[in-house]
Order: sequence, then structure tokens, then C-alpha cells
Amino acid sequence: MPALVKTQFTGRVEWLGCVTDRDADLASAGRSEVFAGFAGAADEDHAGLTRLSCSRVVTQYPKGTEIRNTRQFSVVSAEELETIAANMGIKRLDPSWIGASVVISGLPDFTHTPPSARLQFATGATLVVDMLNRPCHLPAPVIDHHLPGAGRKFKVAAKGLRGVTAWVEREGELRVGDEVRLHIPGQRAWAGV
Repeated sequence: MPALVKTQFTGRVEWLGCVTDRDADLASAGRSEVFAGFAGAADEDHAGLTRLSCSRVVTQYPKGTEIRNTRQFSVVSAEELETIAANMGIKRLDPSWIGASVVISGLPDFTHTPPSARLQFATGATLVVDMLNRPCHLPAPVIDHHLPGAGRKFKVAAKGLRGVTAWVEREGELRVGDEVRLHIPGQRAWAGV
């Protein structure tokens, strides 16, 4: 019996991007296609089989510890981007301003997609959802560059809407316009909360 359930939910790749040097600029540059290798996208600053731990996992590892890279891609929902923009009181939040890698439309409650869910693209390329991506202050200066004064509103406006981080399980091309199928773990919700 399969451990992952192929759902009836499909989405569409609306946008792809790469952050080539996040120390220089968090903004991602738009692409029409990206090859997702086992280490992520080759020219993406978040690529690699391992990464140094950050403040998000400080209760597990001292900051700077080498760990498996489960943050190769930042995947966001087109619909949730619209909600964040409305929460911020702006017309549109460009996904490049928040360093997004993939924008998908059509998958409901996207940020709360269960960890270990699979996003399988038309080419067979598959990303594994690690966890929801918490909003932080880093996009604020990028947003302010385009809309002065709006950046400080992002962190609160994006709470519970920031998408997910993901890593590559099966290599392949990701292309704008392609379909994405959601597969979820076949298990009940954890009763410990």
C-alpha cells in the first residue's frame, strides 16, 4: 500500500525564480524554467545537499552546524501572495521581492500543506515539503526599495501565508505553466497538540 496519497488537487506553476547571491540581494530573478537537481537549482544561493543551521533550528543545533539542506526551494501560493498584499494594503506583492523560488496557483491552504507532502511537476520532478516558511524581516528592505514604507508590514501580513520550504526528491525541469500534483502522507493528524 502506498505511503503517499495522490490527491485530486492540482496546481499550476505561475512563476519561477532564483536568488543568486542572498548576501548581495534577497530578491530572486524570474526564470521560465529551472532544473531541480538533488542539490537544488545550480545557480541558486540556497542550493546544496547541506547547509549551515540558522535561527529556525537553534533548539536542535547550535547556529552554524552543518545539516541536511531541506530549504533548497521557497514555494509560495499565488492566492496567498494576493492575501498578503491585501493585508499590507498594497496592490501586488511581487514574488521576487521575498526571494521566492516557485509560485503555484490552485492548491488550497498551501502554507499548511503537511510536511513530507510531495509536489510532483509535469516532468516528474518532485519536491518534498519540509515545513511552513515563517515570515521574517529580511524581505522588508527589498519591498521598501519598490514601495517605500511597506516593507515593515510584511512580517505580520504574511503570518501563516508564507508558503513552504522544500527539497528535491526527484530531479527534473520545473517550467512556468506546468501542472503540479499534490501527494500527501497517508496518516492522521498528530494528536499531541
